[in-house]
Amino acid sequence: MTSPATPIQAAGEPPAVILPDAASLFAARARRFEQLADGHALGDWLRFLAAITQAQHDALQTLPALALPDAAALAQARAHRMPPLPAQSWLRDPAWREVLDSICTRIAPTAPEAGQVELRRLRSFSADALDELATNVLHTELYGDDAALLPYVAAALQVLWTGAAARLGDRVAALDVPAVCPCCGFLPVASVVRRSGDVSNLRYLHCALCNTEWNFVRIKCPTCDATAGIGYRQLEGANGTPLPAGAVRAETCESCKAYLKIIYQEQGAVDPVADDLATLALDILVDEAGYARSGPNLLLMPG
Repeated sequence: MTSPATPIQAAGEPPAVILPDAASLFAARARRFEQLADGHALGDWLRFLAAITQAQHDALQTLPALALPDAAALAQARAHRMPPLPAQSWLRDPAWREVLDSICTRIAPTAPEAGQVELRRLRSFSADALDELATNVLHTELYGDDAALLPYVAAALQVLWTGAAARLGDRVAALDVPAVCPCCGFLPVASVVRRSGDVSNLRYLHCALCNTEWNFVRIKCPTCDATAGIGYRQLEGANGTPLPAGAVRAETCESCKAYLKIIYQEQGAVDPVADDLATLALDILVDEAGYARSGPNLLLMPG
């Protein structure tokens, strides 16, 4: 479910950057949410997230082609190893608000009671107020009185940036700062160790905003680059034994006390956003051990 659309690579080398597949990414993620919801204690919530993600897919398929930076700007970004669609400074198209309205309309009939209240309040906001919420998301200011509204705003922004990123082709280069997305400069939500083709056994960080992936060496902290003091924690199964090797783990760093989840593809299709949210118990475990999460999941709703 994390299949690439556009790998960016030199001949004979694994891709350094993998752009999102706009035609299938959100639909595959919705299916993964549904699969993970089966028998899960948070099943109703995961199914609601599946509905949001399916609405993202539908909105992306009808999203008009957005204006990308011109050829000179893209070439300059590549030459200087800068993200071409920087989250905090790319002039976002007003179409993002239409995407938000589309998502809200689609999910409203099946939203839980609290969600119904949030959606009604969100729809009462002016365009300027919505843009202010969008700015908060893009600056990872995911708190305050309107925090419960931000996942819906983030869902629309993900559609916008994913649609734009998917069209960049080979005009994205790996950055000198490997801990942030080479396409938009945002933080990773998790990392995936792949198990197929020329990327087998390689780790890719997955952008929380535009869904671009980029290669990052294993057993290294993406927050501080440390290679010593890296550890792995995972949830135990019902019988008290560790879950299989393909389960989600938290990669912790003793140098900066940060962590990010790492997801192994060896047991079948996975999705870094969905599998991350289905393992919130692991976040609690690692947080209690004194580690701070280094990248957000933008669909995580407070409470």
